[in-house]
Amino acid sequence: MGKISPVASPGVIGLSLPGLNDFFMKIASLTEIKRELDTIPGDGLVRICLRLAAYRKENKELLHYLLFESHQEDGYVNAIREEVTVAFAEMNAGTMYLAKKSIRRILRTLKKYIRYSGDKQTEVELLIHFCEAVKALNLPLRESKVLMNLYERQLASIEKALSTLHEDLQADYRGRIEELKS
Repeated sequence: MGKISPVASPGVIGLSLPGLNDFFMKIASLTEIKRELDTIPGDGLVRICLRLAAYRKENKELLHYLLFESHQEDGYVNAIREEVTVAFAEMNAGTMYLAKKSIRRILRTLKKYIRYSGDKQTEVELLIHFCEAVKALNLPLRESKVLMNLYERQLASIEKALSTLHEDLQADYRGRIEELKS
């Protein structure tokens, strides 16, 4: 008998979900990043490098955010929100297994982009949008303990981040949060 190859076969380990591999923002090339770094004074570079040191895998993406997106947070939030919407529209919700896998992948990527921003309002806005998108799928959340726990954890994260925002902003988000809880 032959050995089983460690190479993933379709449908097992190497499950491919169409459209989810590259639905988030395209990042700048190293040349574009280098050109942008050349325009920043020394003290700005120190801040960027210290922030970058906290990450390993996503260094290039974080640099892209810091150099090209951080000065326009509203545009960044809108772009991520749109990409999350597209990802949910393209995901395969035919089975609960594929739906859970897709939702986890979207959330993992979303959390990465929230970390890049570091802004609590961005976190609240994006997590609310994520929860609204999950709810709009009309999946039987109550029948899946995993999905229900994931959803409730995101609501708890929203509440925690919301508590750090100004009272006026908290009031603005309360209605949307209450709809998510019902």
